Amino acid sequence: MPLVPSDISRLYAAHARELVAYFARRTYDGEVAVDLTAETFAAAFTGRARFVGRTDEDAMRWIYGIARNQLAQFFRDGRVERTAMAKLGVERRDLTEPEYERIEELAELDGVRRRVASELSAMPEDQARILRLRVVDELGYDEIAEQLDISETTARARVSRALRGLAVRLEPFMPAEEAASRA
Repeated sequence: MPLVPSDISRLYAAHARELVAYFARRTYDGEVAVDLTAETFAAAFTGRARFVGRTDEDAMRWIYGIARNQLAQFFRDGRVERTAMAKLGVERRDLTEPEYERIEELAELDGVRRRVASELSAMPEDQARILRLRVVDELGYDEIAEQLDISETTARARVSRALRGLAVRLEPFMPAEEAASRA
């Protein structure tokens, strides 16, 4: 059963904060979290005819699937694709400082940062190092490859493997609503 525009609006009103927190916990960046949330709901809106579920729970699982794809694209490209937002003519605005602080509070980023630091220190050194180069130092795959004297393809594979390993280590600490949406 396809969704209608009012369904997307209702789901956005009910779940946008939860999705912003989901993205903020993964990107540690409120601006990116808001952009990914906007692009996710814009993609859901433009693709609403493809939805085949029946309930709001089905719709949210579908939207979280879109969200995971948006997040993966962000990690691959290092930027948020705004194609669905552009199709809809949605303009982006900068967050105010209070909005940014509220996002960090909703996402409980202080605790998340401590947990990530702890898990990162417990990872094998080669995985921790490549994550620091990519995530903390924000190096491109070409720069990582040069620094480690490996191919760019190998750098991408190692970063991906290390991120998956970190995600597995952090899975027990994922909020229950996010774990349920991934089912």
